[in-house]
Amino acid sequence: MKFINWVSLAIFFSNLLQLQSTTSSSNGLSQIPSKLLDLAKRQDFFDWMVSVRRRIHENPELGYEEFKTSELIRSELDKLGITYKHPLAVTGVVGYIGTGKPPFVAIRADMDALAMQEMVEWEHKSKVPGKMHACGHDAHVTMLLGAAKILQEHRDELKVVTVAKFQGGGAFNVIPDSVTIGGTFRAFSKESMTQLKQRIKEVITKQAAVQRCNATVSFLEDDKPLFPPTVNDNNLHEHFRTVAINMLGANKVHIMQPLMGSEDFSFYQEKIPGYFYFIGMQNGTQKLLKSVHNPYFEINEDVMPYGAALHASLAVTYLLEHEDQPVELLPEGKYRDEL
Repeated sequence: MKFINWVSLAIFFSNLLQLQSTTSSSNGLSQIPSKLLDLAKRQDFFDWMVSVRRRIHENPELGYEEFKTSELIRSELDKLGITYKHPLAVTGVVGYIGTGKPPFVAIRADMDALAMQEMVEWEHKSKVPGKMHACGHDAHVTMLLGAAKILQEHRDELKVVTVAKFQGGGAFNVIPDSVTIGGTFRAFSKESMTQLKQRIKEVITKQAAVQRCNATVSFLEDDKPLFPPTVNDNNLHEHFRTVAINMLGANKVHIMQPLMGSEDFSFYQEKIPGYFYFIGMQNGTQKLLKSVHNPYFEINEDVMPYGAALHASLAVTYLLEHEDQPVELLPEGKYRDEL
Protein backbone atom coordinates (compact mmCIF):
# COMPACT_ATOMS: atom_id res chain seq x y z
CA MET A 1 0.00 0.00 0.00
CA LYS A 2 3.03 2.19 0.30
CA PHE A 3 5.61 3.85 -1.77
CA ILE A 4 8.95 5.07 -0.63
CA ASN A 5 10.91 8.31 -0.76
CA TRP A 6 14.55 8.35 0.14
CA VAL A 7 16.22 11.58 1.02
CA SER A 8 19.90 11.32 1.80
CA LEU A 9 21.23 14.69 2.81
CA ALA A 10 24.66 15.97 3.77
CA ILE A 11 24.02 19.64 4.36
CA PHE A 12 26.10 22.77 4.92
CA PHE A 13 24.16 26.02 5.51
CA SER A 14 25.39 29.52 4.73
CA ASN A 15 23.37 32.28 3.10
CA LEU A 16 19.86 30.84 3.26
CA LEU A 17 19.48 30.98 7.00
CA GLN A 18 21.91 33.86 7.61
CA LEU A 19 24.32 31.43 9.30
CA GLN A 20 28.03 32.04 9.15
CA SER A 21 29.66 29.61 6.75
CA THR A 22 31.89 28.22 9.50
CA THR A 23 29.21 27.13 11.95
CA SER A 24 26.09 25.04 12.37
CA SER A 25 25.38 26.13 15.93
CA SER A 26 22.36 24.94 17.88
CA ASN A 27 20.91 28.44 17.54
CA GLY A 28 21.35 28.25 13.78
CA LEU A 29 19.79 24.78 13.62
CA SER A 30 16.77 25.97 15.56
CA GLN A 31 16.13 28.65 12.93
CA ILE A 32 16.07 26.21 10.02
CA PRO A 33 12.49 24.85 10.40
CA SER A 34 10.85 28.30 10.48
CA LYS A 35 12.94 29.50 7.53
CA LEU A 36 12.00 26.49 5.42
CA LEU A 37 8.36 26.87 6.42
CA ASP A 38 8.47 30.45 5.14
CA LEU A 39 9.73 29.12 1.81
CA ALA A 40 6.98 26.48 1.66
CA LYS A 41 4.30 29.07 2.42
CA ARG A 42 5.16 31.25 -0.57
CA GLN A 43 2.07 31.65 -2.73
CA ASP A 44 3.75 30.35 -5.88
CA PHE A 45 5.07 27.33 -4.00
CA PHE A 46 1.67 26.60 -2.44
CA ASP A 47 -0.11 26.95 -5.80
CA TRP A 48 2.34 24.50 -7.35
CA MET A 49 1.71 21.93 -4.62
CA VAL A 50 -2.06 22.31 -4.94
CA SER A 51 -1.79 21.77 -8.70
CA VAL A 52 0.30 18.61 -8.27
CA ARG A 53 -1.96 17.18 -5.61
CA ARG A 54 -5.15 17.78 -7.59
CA ARG A 55 -3.76 16.22 -10.76
CA ILE A 56 -2.87 13.10 -8.80
CA HIS A 57 -6.23 13.11 -7.04
CA GLU A 58 -8.17 13.27 -10.30
CA ASN A 59 -6.38 10.22 -11.69
CA PRO A 60 -6.10 7.63 -8.89
CA GLU A 61 -4.35 4.32 -9.56
CA LEU A 62 -4.27 1.17 -7.43
CA GLY A 63 -1.14 -0.44 -6.05
CA TYR A 64 1.46 -1.46 -8.66
CA GLU A 65 -0.68 0.23 -11.32
CA GLU A 66 0.48 3.82 -10.67
CA PHE A 67 2.00 4.31 -14.13
CA LYS A 68 0.50 7.75 -14.77
CA THR A 69 1.27 8.85 -11.22
CA SER A 70 4.85 7.68 -11.64
CA GLU A 71 5.03 9.54 -14.94
CA LEU A 72 3.78 12.73 -13.26
CA ILE A 73 6.39 12.39 -10.52
CA ARG A 74 9.17 11.88 -13.02
CA SER A 75 7.98 14.88 -15.01
CA GLU A 76 8.17 17.08 -11.91
CA LEU A 77 11.61 15.70 -11.05
CA ASP A 78 12.73 16.50 -14.61
CA LYS A 79 11.53 20.09 -14.23
CA LEU A 80 13.45 20.39 -10.97
CA GLY A 81 16.59 18.94 -12.50
CA ILE A 82 16.58 16.00 -10.09
CA THR A 83 18.06 12.75 -11.39
CA TYR A 84 16.15 9.57 -10.63
CA LYS A 85 16.05 5.82 -11.01
CA HIS A 86 13.00 4.09 -12.53
CA PRO A 87 11.32 1.65 -12.35
CA LEU A 88 11.61 0.03 -8.94
CA ALA A 89 8.91 -2.26 -7.58
CA VAL A 90 7.08 -1.88 -10.91
CA THR A 91 6.12 1.80 -10.63
CA GLY A 92 8.71 3.08 -8.14
CA VAL A 93 10.85 6.18 -8.62
CA VAL A 94 14.01 7.10 -6.72
CA GLY A 95 15.27 10.66 -7.08
CA TYR A 96 18.69 11.94 -6.00
CA ILE A 97 20.04 15.37 -5.08
CA GLY A 98 23.66 16.03 -4.21
CA THR A 99 26.88 14.05 -4.01
CA GLY A 100 25.54 10.77 -2.70
CA LYS A 101 28.06 10.71 0.15
CA PRO A 102 27.03 9.96 3.76
CA PRO A 103 25.38 10.73 6.06
CA PHE A 104 22.04 9.81 4.57
CA VAL A 105 18.41 10.51 5.40
CA ALA A 106 15.49 8.75 3.73
CA ILE A 107 12.00 10.21 3.40
CA ARG A 108 9.21 7.98 2.19
CA ALA A 109 5.74 8.63 0.81
CA ASP A 110 3.11 6.36 -0.74
CA MET A 111 1.17 6.94 -3.96
CA ASP A 112 -1.47 4.24 -4.45
CA ALA A 113 -5.22 4.87 -4.33
CA LEU A 114 -8.04 2.72 -2.97
CA ALA A 115 -10.75 0.74 -4.74
CA MET A 116 -13.50 3.07 -3.57
CA GLN A 117 -15.97 5.40 -5.29
CA GLU A 118 -15.42 9.04 -4.31
CA MET A 119 -18.60 10.66 -2.98
CA VAL A 120 -17.21 14.18 -2.50
CA GLU A 121 -18.62 16.49 -5.16
CA TRP A 122 -15.99 19.03 -6.13
CA GLU A 123 -14.16 20.30 -9.19
CA HIS A 124 -11.28 17.83 -8.88
CA LYS A 125 -13.22 14.68 -8.00
CA SER A 126 -11.73 11.36 -9.10
CA LYS A 127 -12.21 10.82 -12.84
CA VAL A 128 -11.81 7.05 -12.49
CA PRO A 129 -14.95 5.14 -11.42
CA GLY A 130 -14.40 2.98 -8.39
CA LYS A 131 -11.01 4.44 -7.49
CA MET A 132 -10.19 7.24 -5.06
CA HIS A 133 -7.34 8.72 -3.07
CA ALA A 134 -9.09 8.13 0.24
CA CYS A 135 -5.93 7.72 2.33
CA GLY A 136 -4.18 11.01 1.51
CA HIS A 137 -1.46 9.52 -0.65
CA ASP A 138 -1.93 12.25 -3.24
CA ALA A 139 -0.96 14.74 -0.54
CA HIS A 140 1.89 12.49 0.67
CA VAL A 141 3.44 12.55 -2.80
CA THR A 142 2.93 16.29 -3.08
CA MET A 143 4.55 17.09 0.26
CA LEU A 144 7.54 14.92 -0.53
CA LEU A 145 7.96 16.57 -3.92
CA GLY A 146 7.65 19.88 -2.08
CA ALA A 147 10.51 18.94 0.23
CA ALA A 148 12.59 17.86 -2.77
CA LYS A 149 11.82 21.16 -4.52
CA ILE A 150 12.93 23.19 -1.48
CA LEU A 151 16.17 21.24 -1.15
CA GLN A 152 16.94 21.20 -4.86
CA GLU A 153 16.27 24.89 -5.48
CA HIS A 154 18.47 25.85 -2.52
CA ARG A 155 21.08 23.13 -2.86
CA ASP A 156 23.89 25.64 -3.44
CA GLU A 157 23.15 27.24 -0.08
CA LEU A 158 22.32 23.99 1.67
CA LYS A 159 24.95 21.68 0.21
CA VAL A 160 22.30 19.00 0.41
CA VAL A 161 22.44 15.35 -0.49
CA THR A 162 18.93 13.97 -0.90
CA VAL A 163 17.34 10.89 -2.27
CA ALA A 164 13.59 10.59 -2.74
CA LYS A 165 11.78 7.39 -3.53
CA PHE A 166 8.18 6.69 -4.47
CA GLN A 167 6.99 3.10 -4.56
CA GLY A 168 3.59 1.60 -5.10
CA GLY A 169 1.77 -1.14 -3.25
CA GLY A 170 -1.65 -2.65 -2.67
CA ALA A 171 -4.35 -1.80 -0.15
CA PHE A 172 -5.25 -5.00 1.72
CA ASN A 173 -7.18 -3.84 4.76
CA VAL A 174 -10.03 -1.82 3.24
CA ILE A 175 -13.46 -3.01 4.42
CA PRO A 176 -15.24 -4.39 1.31
CA ASP A 177 -18.96 -4.46 0.50
CA SER A 178 -19.09 -8.24 0.95
CA VAL A 179 -16.70 -10.68 2.62
CA THR A 180 -15.72 -14.28 2.92
CA ILE A 181 -14.24 -15.55 6.18
CA GLY A 182 -11.11 -13.51 6.59
CA GLY A 183 -9.64 -10.38 8.07
CA THR A 184 -6.55 -8.86 9.58
CA PHE A 185 -4.91 -9.12 12.96
CA ARG A 186 -2.74 -6.53 14.69
CA ALA A 187 -0.37 -6.35 17.66
CA PHE A 188 2.00 -3.84 19.22
CA SER A 189 5.06 -6.14 19.28
CA LYS A 190 6.53 -8.96 17.22
CA GLU A 191 6.21 -11.31 20.18
CA SER A 192 2.49 -10.58 20.51
CA MET A 193 2.09 -10.99 16.75
CA THR A 194 3.60 -14.48 16.87
CA GLN A 195 1.45 -15.54 19.83
CA LEU A 196 -1.70 -14.15 18.23
CA LYS A 197 -1.01 -15.92 14.97
CA GLN A 198 -0.65 -19.24 16.78
CA ARG A 199 -3.79 -18.66 18.84
CA ILE A 200 -5.90 -17.77 15.80
CA LYS A 201 -4.97 -21.05 14.17
CA GLU A 202 -5.65 -23.06 17.33
CA VAL A 203 -9.07 -21.55 17.96
CA ILE A 204 -10.34 -21.86 14.39
CA THR A 205 -9.20 -25.42 13.79
CA LYS A 206 -10.39 -26.69 17.19
CA GLN A 207 -13.74 -24.94 17.00
CA ALA A 208 -14.26 -26.47 13.60
CA ALA A 209 -13.41 -29.88 15.01
CA VAL A 210 -16.05 -29.45 17.73
CA GLN A 211 -18.60 -29.05 14.94
CA ARG A 212 -17.20 -32.14 13.16
CA CYS A 213 -15.71 -29.98 10.45
CA ASN A 214 -12.24 -29.51 9.08
CA ALA A 215 -10.65 -26.06 8.92
CA THR A 216 -7.40 -24.75 7.57
CA VAL A 217 -5.96 -21.30 8.19
CA SER A 218 -3.84 -19.40 5.68
CA PHE A 219 -2.11 -16.16 6.60
CA LEU A 220 -1.36 -15.54 2.89
CA GLU A 221 2.33 -15.12 3.65
CA ASP A 222 3.31 -16.38 0.20
CA ASP A 223 1.50 -13.42 -1.36
CA LYS A 224 1.82 -10.77 1.35
CA PRO A 225 4.28 -10.85 4.26
CA LEU A 226 2.99 -10.11 7.73
CA PHE A 227 3.61 -6.46 8.58
CA PRO A 228 5.66 -6.03 11.76
CA PRO A 229 4.55 -3.34 14.24
CA THR A 230 5.74 0.17 13.39
CA VAL A 231 7.93 1.29 16.29
CA ASN A 232 9.67 4.66 16.16
CA ASP A 233 13.35 5.04 17.01
CA ASN A 234 13.83 6.90 20.32
CA ASN A 235 16.67 9.11 19.06
CA LEU A 236 14.70 10.08 15.96
CA HIS A 237 11.72 10.80 18.19
CA GLU A 238 13.76 13.39 20.09
CA HIS A 239 15.02 14.80 16.80
CA PHE A 240 11.48 15.10 15.47
CA ARG A 241 10.22 16.80 18.62
CA THR A 242 13.03 19.35 18.51
CA VAL A 243 12.48 20.21 14.84
CA ALA A 244 8.68 20.23 15.04
CA ILE A 245 8.65 22.40 18.17
CA ASN A 246 11.09 24.84 16.58
CA MET A 247 8.77 25.10 13.60
CA LEU A 248 5.33 24.99 15.20
CA GLY A 249 5.69 25.58 18.92
CA ALA A 250 5.44 23.07 21.78
CA ASN A 251 1.64 23.38 22.01
CA LYS A 252 1.28 22.07 18.44
CA VAL A 253 3.32 18.88 18.90
CA HIS A 254 1.54 15.98 20.60
CA ILE A 255 2.42 12.38 21.41
CA MET A 256 -0.03 9.92 19.88
CA GLN A 257 -1.20 6.74 21.52
CA PRO A 258 -0.44 3.49 19.64
CA LEU A 259 -2.83 2.71 16.78
CA MET A 260 -3.91 -0.63 15.36
CA GLY A 261 -3.21 0.43 11.79
CA SER A 262 -1.24 -1.80 9.40
CA GLU A 263 1.84 -0.03 8.01
CA ASP A 264 4.63 -1.45 5.84
CA PHE A 265 6.98 1.35 6.86
CA SER A 266 7.88 -1.09 9.62
CA PHE A 267 9.97 -3.13 7.19
CA TYR A 268 12.37 -0.20 6.91
CA GLN A 269 12.51 0.11 10.67
CA GLU A 270 13.65 -3.51 10.92
CA LYS A 271 16.80 -2.56 8.97
CA ILE A 272 17.50 1.10 9.80
CA PRO A 273 16.25 3.62 12.39
CA GLY A 274 12.94 5.08 11.25
CA TYR A 275 10.29 7.56 12.33
CA PHE A 276 6.61 7.71 11.34
CA TYR A 277 4.58 10.80 12.18
CA PHE A 278 1.20 12.35 11.46
CA ILE A 279 0.32 15.86 10.31
CA GLY A 280 -3.01 17.11 11.64
CA MET A 281 -5.27 18.89 9.18
CA GLN A 282 -8.52 19.58 11.04
CA ASN A 283 -9.31 23.31 11.07
CA GLY A 284 -11.53 24.06 14.05
CA THR A 285 -13.33 26.82 12.17
CA GLN A 286 -14.33 24.53 9.29
CA LYS A 287 -16.41 21.37 8.92
CA LEU A 288 -15.31 18.15 10.56
CA LEU A 289 -13.23 16.10 8.14
CA LYS A 290 -13.94 12.41 7.59
CA SER A 291 -11.36 9.77 8.45
CA VAL A 292 -9.29 7.91 5.87
CA HIS A 293 -10.68 4.98 3.86
CA ASN A 294 -13.97 6.83 3.63
CA PRO A 295 -15.63 7.86 0.33
CA TYR A 296 -16.15 11.34 1.82
CA PHE A 297 -12.49 11.77 2.81
CA GLU A 298 -11.03 15.19 1.98
CA ILE A 299 -7.62 16.84 2.31
CA ASN A 300 -7.12 20.26 3.87
CA GLU A 301 -4.56 21.53 1.38
CA ASP A 302 -3.47 24.31 3.74
CA VAL A 303 -1.37 21.75 5.66
CA MET A 304 0.81 20.79 2.69
CA PRO A 305 3.42 23.56 3.18
CA TYR A 306 3.87 22.33 6.75
CA GLY A 307 4.44 18.77 5.59
CA ALA A 308 6.94 19.78 2.91
CA ALA A 309 8.83 22.05 5.31
CA LEU A 310 8.86 19.41 8.06
CA HIS A 311 10.28 16.78 5.68
CA ALA A 312 13.00 19.15 4.50
CA SER A 313 13.79 20.45 7.99
CA LEU A 314 14.04 17.00 9.55
CA ALA A 315 16.48 15.91 6.86
CA VAL A 316 18.56 19.09 6.83
CA THR A 317 19.00 19.40 10.58
CA TYR A 318 19.74 15.69 11.01
CA LEU A 319 22.53 15.83 8.45
CA LEU A 320 24.03 18.96 9.91
CA GLU A 321 24.10 17.31 13.31
CA HIS A 322 25.70 14.11 11.97
CA GLU A 323 27.97 15.31 9.16
CA ASP A 324 31.16 14.79 11.21
CA GLN A 325 30.16 11.49 12.78
CA PRO A 326 31.55 8.14 11.55
CA VAL A 327 29.25 6.25 9.21
CA GLU A 328 27.65 3.03 10.47
CA LEU A 329 27.25 0.56 7.64
CA LEU A 330 24.36 -1.88 7.41
CA PRO A 331 25.27 -5.41 8.53
CA GLU A 332 25.97 -8.00 5.91
CA GLY A 333 22.87 -9.47 4.36
CA LYS A 334 20.43 -9.32 1.48
CA TYR A 335 18.55 -6.06 1.06
CA ARG A 336 15.99 -4.78 -1.35
CA ASP A 337 17.20 -2.10 -3.73
CA GLU A 338 15.67 0.71 -1.66
CA LEU A 339 17.94 -0.27 1.29
